[in-house]
Amino acid sequence: MAAQTLFKRYELPPLPYNVNALEPYISGQVIDVHYNGHHKGYVNGANAAIDRLEKIIKNEVTSYDIQGLLRNLFFNINGHKLHTLYWNSMAPAGKGGGTPGGYLGDLVIKQFGSYDKFRNLFNEVMRSLPGSGWAVLYYDTETGNLVFTTFENHYNQHIAELPVILIIDEFEHAYYLQYKNNRNAYLDAIWNVLNWGEAENRLRKYIK
Repeated sequence: MAAQTLFKRYELPPLPYNVNALEPYISGQVIDVHYNGHHKGYVNGANAAIDRLEKIIKNEVTSYDIQGLLRNLFFNINGHKLHTLYWNSMAPAGKGGGTPGGYLGDLVIKQFGSYDKFRNLFNEVMRSLPGSGWAVLYYDTETGNLVFTTFENHYNQHIAELPVILIIDEFEHAYYLQYKNNRNAYLDAIWNVLNWGEAENRLRKYIK
């Protein structure tokens, strides 16, 4: 009889497009390594930590570091979930980029005065990250404001309750094979594949 499992395991979701769909802005090689290597690794890491946690609960393990286990678990869970958001924050070349429309477009103009000012400020936010991590566009459901932030690695400085509207991966594995150490070139290129339609759909879930 199969051993009883207490927790459901995570699964690697399918990419929302072909690995070559973001070229020439992000190469198929980058996407392949990023998705099948790094993202899959976070899923496997989260499931391995869950396996360990189950053994603790079942008293199959008596010596353990619960703080270290939980830190490892949530590092990998965040890695998985943030990457899932990232893939959906982009659309195939020719279908992404441009300027946001709908409620998001109106909010950008209202809050920043113009799309160019919004883009320039978001560029500054992206470039302000000192190491590996993420640049995030949130929507504050309390104030109705768009909010920028960055956080390092996967231990995110998340603002409680604020939903992610758009997210940019700034780990080296997101660009190094193509852009080497020129992260700014990657950040310039990614504007051509941002998925404003998905960002609009996310935003509309929270509009009061």
